Amino acid sequence: MQKADHTGHRSRMKKKLAAQGLDAFEPHEVLEILLYYAIPQRNTNDIAKNLIDRFGSFSAVLDAPLETLMKAGLTEHQALYLRMLPDVTRLYLLDKHHNPYKVHTSESVAKYIIDRFIGYEETEHVLLLLMDTKGKEVYCGMIGNGELRCANISIREIVTLALNYGAASAILAHNHPSGFAIPSKEDVLVTRELKKALSLVDVALVDHFIVADHDSVSLAETDLM
Repeated sequence: MQKADHTGHRSRMKKKLAAQGLDAFEPHEVLEILLYYAIPQRNTNDIAKNLIDRFGSFSAVLDAPLETLMKAGLTEHQALYLRMLPDVTRLYLLDKHHNPYKVHTSESVAKYIIDRFIGYEETEHVLLLLMDTKGKEVYCGMIGNGELRCANISIREIVTLALNYGAASAILAHNHPSGFAIPSKEDVLVTRELKKALSLVDVALVDHFIVADHDSVSLAETDLM
């Protein structure tokens, strides 16, 4: 009997995952994809089906004891990988929904942002903080470096990030290595352009902080937005 041709199967599955997400797959296919990262260069589809048949469900496979998974044919490395996934999920949910440090208020956000620039004092960097309707952080990261107008970022990219994370509000920040947190004309112009662009997708630009020498200036407080 001629064997099925699996050439390019993983690539096709990953492309489908990127385009449609996990909801487009059956449980055994989700497990198959997860096993790609623990079992290279093997057909993990059959392994995933056998595991679910043996344990009864996708979640039962992930909840199975380490020794039981190894008795089912997995190596210790592969079994540890699967056993780690429920714990990763738990930590993710706790951090996402019950982390008090991710809820930002007008009193706490300035210090939070200043601290994010520790180690970046020598060169100019741009930081974006995105929040949901409750003021909870959904994204925070450096999105460019160099002078604000030429920091390898674009307003389109910021708007895209805001949409991707379902943000309701945003705060921009960048540092001045000169040691003076004085907004330039360029800083004000970019801020107003970004505020207008975000408003078109119902995202509020709450503030833009200029950070220097572990201090900051708020453009919102100085009425420059």
